Amino acid sequence: MAATLKPAPSGGWGTPEDMRIVLVANAASGSFADGPTPDAIRARLRAAGLDLLPEPDETLPLLERLRAALRTEGVAAVAVAGGDGTLNCAAGVLAGSGVALGILPLGTMNLLAKDLGIPLDLDGAVAVLRAGHARAVDVGSVNGHLFLINSVLGMPARMVRHREVFRGRRLGMPALLRLAAATLRHLGPYPRLSAVLSEGGRRTRLRVRLLAVVNNDYAEGPGKILERSQVDGGELTLYIARRLSPWRVVRLALGFGLGRWRRLPGLERRSATRFAVSARRRALRVMNDGEVRLIAPPLRYRLMPRALTVIVPEPER
Repeated sequence: MAATLKPAPSGGWGTPEDMRIVLVANAASGSFADGPTPDAIRARLRAAGLDLLPEPDETLPLLERLRAALRTEGVAAVAVAGGDGTLNCAAGVLAGSGVALGILPLGTMNLLAKDLGIPLDLDGAVAVLRAGHARAVDVGSVNGHLFLINSVLGMPARMVRHREVFRGRRLGMPALLRLAAATLRHLGPYPRLSAVLSEGGRRTRLRVRLLAVVNNDYAEGPGKILERSQVDGGELTLYIARRLSPWRVVRLALGFGLGRWRRLPGLERRSATRFAVSARRRALRVMNDGEVRLIAPPLRYRLMPRALTVIVPEPER
């Protein structure tokens, strides 16, 4: 039986009895190649005074390990060491369970950790597990598949292989320009997606190169590259690019770097809590939090307000 997570009067978790944690480390994530081993992570968690329960069989697939962690007697949180795709998998297991997600960011981009203010160094992230507090965040869903950051249609299936370029590197202007250059090579041969967007009784026919659904919305400002303004604002934001010429891709990359991109020509922005995307295809390639899967249309998107509990740093007073 899982323990109920109760914040302490000081704002932390509570007593050591409330801090029983199961670690699930995904060694396939971006920073594990040159980073700490699962044994080293376990040692740091114990040194921080956390009650570390036995980890599920490491030979099992990730999803089965997460399910086994949730079933562990007395568990209050599952500490997940990995990237955004690993955390996406964990959200599918933990959302609505009452067991919190602890984040040890060892991925390529670690966008969720950045949005929540969790340090990207291991010692800092462990300190958050020890002294942080529980926060409920929104979760997006498309046909039952969850996403914590975004869900993208259009060009992601061909572009996803280029994320290897970013492993272990900071996401800055040079990285964005390299990604833009890789994108340009696919603009010509990649066909536009013909679809129908249904929202609130209104149907809009679209032919798009890119449709991105963001859990809440991105923030604008210098240096705020793919950072979200909220994680519990209660809405989805759609970004639609009907065309992506080489010049528009360059302008978009530069706009992200400068923090001014929402009003760029050819980029539409809408807000919703639920909508559907129909297309005359057996399946559409959908990239949720960086992981591509085939999903049969119509794609039914909805927001699940504050469905996942995450351990985050103490708010500044």
